[in-house]
This record gives sequence, structure tokens and C-alpha cells, in this order.
Amino acid sequence: MDQKKIKVIENQLGLRFFHPELLVNAFIHRSYLNEHPAHDQESNERLEFLGDAVLELIVSKLLYEQLPEYPEGKLTNIRSLLVRTTTLAELTRDLQIGDYLLMSRGEADLGGRENTSLLANLFEAVVGSVYLDQGFIKAEKLVLPLLKPRLKTIVENQSFKDAKSLFQEAIQEKNRITPEYKVVTETGPDHAKLFTVGLWVGEKLWAKGKGHSKQEAEEKAAESALKKFSKDSTSVENKRLIS
Repeated sequence: MDQKKIKVIENQLGLRFFHPELLVNAFIHRSYLNEHPAHDQESNERLEFLGDAVLELIVSKLLYEQLPEYPEGKLTNIRSLLVRTTTLAELTRDLQIGDYLLMSRGEADLGGRENTSLLANLFEAVVGSVYLDQGFIKAEKLVLPLLKPRLKTIVENQSFKDAKSLFQEAIQEKNRITPEYKVVTETGPDHAKLFTVGLWVGEKLWAKGKGHSKQEAEEKAAESALKKFSKDSTSVENKRLIS
């Protein structure tokens, strides 16, 4: 990555790195190293690991301070919404830095720079790099302006629960059977798997969902099932399916 691109990314993040190599490291997907074995930096996976922990602390602190009347259970649900894969991918898109992710040509041709999982991993890696370069406060200053509007929306809409939780509650209100999620297919290379997950209630398949992680695919299946449940909740067909 050349200096011009580094400057562009720094502008998007609103800071200057003391050690730019940390920033570059955050953008190195492991597939890139397969095509460039002489490259002297590792992939962003270790930074992603660190950034995940830093991000969780930032969000936990934010919720603790902003929502003093909320019990632990609600805080946990809200935190899960703020740090889930789809949200982090949205933050990467907000920052407009996904195009700079270094990856193999094959990965890029498969749409890697729009891959929700890879974009989420990139965001975590960037947070990890900021933390190492400039400390917790700077990492917090990067993250908070992105998350606060989303937190406000979640609180205003009282949308503390994900689709999986909401569908389970809806079904269990009618029937005591707990929904079950099963992986139907896995396609693609190990570093870019595409999962198809089926959602069953008893022996009935309600919906399927696809995603680049099992979690994402399960959430998509639950969202689809919720729409179906809402549409058919008063119909004979819905009563048959949950019987």
C-alpha cells in the first residue's frame, strides 16, 4: 500500500498514525499473502482479535454510561446488536475504507470487498491498530461517533432483540417447540465460506438464509421466517405449520 492510499485512509479515519505499518497491517487479508509470499507483514487476523476485545470494551462502557437504568440483560442484547457482523460491516462502509482491503485477485473477483464478514473483520482490525498506535481513548473517539446514532435508534425503537430471539418468542407463544437451525450447504474456499442455513420448527422447514458466517445465515433465516409468520399468523396454513 503506497503513501497516498495511507493518507486517504487516515483522512477517512480522522487521525494520523505514528506507525503507519500498523494501519497497513489492518488491511492485509490472508489471501493477499498467498499471492505475495515475500510480503514482510502478517495478515490482519491478530489485529482483528485485539480489536474485537477493544471494541467490546468501548461499547460496554458506552452502554454503562448512557443507559444507567437498563439491567444487565438488556445491555447485553443491545451490545450484541452494536457489535454484530452486519453492523460492523456497515461501519466500514460508512468510513469508505473497504476498497483498500488487500486481498487476492480471486477473492476480489468473488466480491471480497463487499463481503460482510470481511468488512466486519477489517473494522475490528482497524480498531486494533488504532489502539496499538494511539491507545484506548483514540480508538474510542473513532468508534463512538459511528455507534451513537445506531444506539439512539435501537433505544428509540426498543429493538433490543435480534430476529432469532423475536422469532423464537413468536413461535413459543403458539407452540412450545424451540426453533432449530441447521447448515444446509457450505460453498466457497475456507476463508470465504458461504453458508446456507435452514430454520426448522419441529419437522417443518420455515425458511432458509445465506451468509458468510453461520451467525449471519441464521439471522437471515430468522428474518425471513418472521416475515412469513407475520403474514400468515392468522391463516390456516400458519396454524398447520406450527402444529
